[in-house]
Amino acid sequence: MTLGTVDITLNLPGCRSLKEKRSRLKRLTAEIRREFNVSVAEIDKNDLHQTACLGIAVVANDRAYANAVLSKVVERIERQPEVYLQDYRLSVV
Repeated sequence: MTLGTVDITLNLPGCRSLKEKRSRLKRLTAEIRREFNVSVAEIDKNDLHQTACLGIAVVANDRAYANAVLSKVVERIERQPEVYLQDYRLSVV
């Protein structure tokens, strides 16, 4: 069994409230869950309006598959127009 994780730091420009931030993140996390069949949670920066940290995890039989799925998730988030990817850390164990 292989566990792959990626910690992603996002910038959400123009967010003026936590309600708006949660709305954007809820939409984004739902799309990622549905498209890639991964687990997604906000793991840090909960009280900041324009910054978010997401933790994404996948369990697989193969390290290469887990790495490929998480790399595609990162690419998908990079193409998202309403958020900017500031940093990410990918790990497959």
